[in-house]
This record gives sequence, structure tokens and C-alpha cells, in this order.
Amino acid sequence: MAVKPIPDGYHSVTPYLTVHDGAAALEFYQQALGAVEFMRIPAPEGKIGHAEFRVGDSTIMLASEFPNINVSPKKLGGSPVGLMVYVEDVDAQFAQAIAAGGKVIKPLQDQFYGDRSGTFEDPFGHQWTLSTHKEDLSPEEIEKRAAAMPS
Repeated sequence: MAVKPIPDGYHSVTPYLTVHDGAAALEFYQQALGAVEFMRIPAPEGKIGHAEFRVGDSTIMLASEFPNINVSPKKLGGSPVGLMVYVEDVDAQFAQAIAAGGKVIKPLQDQFYGDRSGTFEDPFGHQWTLSTHKEDLSPEEIEKRAAAMPS
């Protein structure tokens, strides 16, 4: 069976939130919105390296802030929301985005969690991550690969 470029349960655009306290945010979204958490990758110091939850039929991704990687709205005085977009051919779409004036933030590369992705900033300051799903992995496989990565 072929791997689907956009995995089941995801839409083309998936919000990714950066928050000061990932665990507290997940708890709040569960209480306030009836969110259902289905993935959590812990990080050092009790932080959340990556989490995913659903509100209704929509998936939302979340991570705790990490110095020199991402910051929360508390640090910026605004929202650091990025947009994650699954596409059929990430290489072609990413090249098109850069040709249109996007600035590469993270070059395209295969990721430990089974996607090929890259991030660019649009001319208005918004960050977009484009991705094609290449490999179906269990949460345990993803966690094992994440743990094997250098700090």
C-alpha cells in the first residue's frame, strides 16, 4: 500500500501553535474546547517537543517554546503562529514559493517523523512549512527516532 502524501486525519493546512507551557496549554484546550490529544513527544525540562490534538475534525499541532528555536506570544507581544501545509509534491511547491518571493527559513529535508518538509517566510512575515508525507510511522517509532537525534 502506497503512503499517502497527505495522511488520513489531516487537512491541507494545519495550525501549529507555540506556547509558553505546552502541558498547561494542552490541558486548557481539552477543558475549554473539548480537544482530544493523540500525540505527545516530551522534551527536556518537562516541555513538549511536539503534540497533536483535534478540535472537532481539525488537527492542531503544538510545541513549547525553546530559546533560539521558537518563542511564545508572551515573549513577542503577539502571535508566533505558523502554518503547516501538506502538498502532493513538496519539492515543486517549495521551489514555487521561493520563486514567488519566499525566504528559506529551513531548507527542504526528510524528517525523522516521516515527512519531507521545509519552511519559508512570506514577504509579510508569516512562516509556512510545506510538507509531503513519505513514511507511515507509529508514535513509538517517531519517539525512538527523536530520542536518537543529537541534542
